[in-house]
Amino acid sequence: MATVYLSLGTNLGDKEKNLSEAIQRIEKQAGNILSRSAFYMTEPWGFISMNSFLNAAIELKTELCPHSLLKVTQEIEKEMGREAKSIQGIYNDRIIDIDILLYDDLICSNTELTIPHPLMTKRKFVMKPLAEIAPDVIHPVLHKNFSKILQQIQA
Repeated sequence: MATVYLSLGTNLGDKEKNLSEAIQRIEKQAGNILSRSAFYMTEPWGFISMNSFLNAAIELKTELCPHSLLKVTQEIEKEMGREAKSIQGIYNDRIIDIDILLYDDLICSNTELTIPHPLMTKRKFVMKPLAEIAPDVIHPVLHKNFSKILQQIQA
């Protein structure tokens, strides 16, 4: 069983419902959710939109390998109405976005998946909920805990 941290975000429709539904689907299809952050209202990052985001993080125990977990999360996004992932840094409004942040201490990068998520430590909307549920977890590349990384973003 692997311990995985996921980031979730939505800026369309009933945002609380979107996050709650995504979390329920993840638990049903991917594994046991050990903890869930509060929901955080944030401004769009990387693009202009009139729609604010609602973000959260979850800790998941799963038997799925990283690529299988990616397939499951992408299928959940699609089932919930997500039409396209961001391509080459071009972001857009979305019903739901689910990102794999960490998968145990795994470090990997290929055309489909990079773990740890390469932008997680630059995004306060990711690190704030993550530091809430896992303040002492150590980033496997930076060798700093999530609380320290969040402090550095806020500084």
